Amino acid sequence: MTIRRSAVSAALAASLAAAVPAMAQVPGQTFTVAAAPTTLTIVAEGRVTRAPDVAEVSGGVVTTAATAAAAMSENATRMTAVVAAIRKAGVADRDIQTSGLNLQAQYRYENNQAPILTGYQASNTVKLRLRKLADAGRLLDTLVAVGANQLNGPVFSIDDDTGALDEARIQAVATARKRAELYARAAGLKIGRIVRISEVAGAPEEPRPMAMTMRAKASDAAPPVEPGEVALTVDVTMVFELQ
Repeated sequence: MTIRRSAVSAALAASLAAAVPAMAQVPGQTFTVAAAPTTLTIVAEGRVTRAPDVAEVSGGVVTTAATAAAAMSENATRMTAVVAAIRKAGVADRDIQTSGLNLQAQYRYENNQAPILTGYQASNTVKLRLRKLADAGRLLDTLVAVGANQLNGPVFSIDDDTGALDEARIQAVATARKRAELYARAAGLKIGRIVRISEVAGAPEEPRPMAMTMRAKASDAAPPVEPGEVALTVDVTMVFELQ
C-alpha cells in the first residue's frame, strides 16, 4: 500500500509540474515557457440508412472438357447466349463488365503417383449493375435458363451517396462535440478550439453476397430478391483543446 501511494504522489507531482509554466533562466534574463495545452481526442461515427437503388450481380459459365480448346469453345458459346440475354433484359452496355476469364488444367491425384491430367476447366464471369431492382429476380432466372451456372450477389448500394454521406458527417461531428463536452464537464474543464478534424468514410453496410451454383434449367419461379436498406457510415476524429 505504501508503494502504491508513493507512485500516485509522484505521478500527481509530475502532472502538476507539467501544467505549470516552466521558468527558464539565462544570465541576466528570465522568461516563461508556455505549457502544452490539454487536448481531448474523440472518435465518433455518423450513420444513416437508405433504400438501395442499384445492385451488383456476377454471373458466369463454367465448362469442362477433355481439351483446352473444347472447354473454351463450349464456354464461349454458352457465355455468348448469357450476354445476349442480359442485353435483351434491358441492361445497358455500360453496366456489363467482364470480371474474370480463366482456363485451368484439371488433375487427379493418387498416392505415390504423378498427377494425372483429366481435362480442362474454363470459366467466364460478367459483373452486372442492375438499376431496376424489381427485375433482379427475373433476370437471375433468365441467366440460368440460357446457360449460366454460377451466380454471386446481389450486393445492394446507392448510386449517388453524396447526400447521405454528408448527413452522416454532420451527425458524426455533432456526436463528437457532445461527447467532448461530456468529458470536459467531468474533468471540470470547458471545450476550447478545435485543433484537428479528420474523416474515414466507411463502406456501405449490406447483406453478405450469396454465392450460388445454379442448375442449367430455370426454376418455375424467379428467386425473390429483397433490397431492404443499406447503411452508410462516416468516422470522424476530432481533437479539442480544453480550458
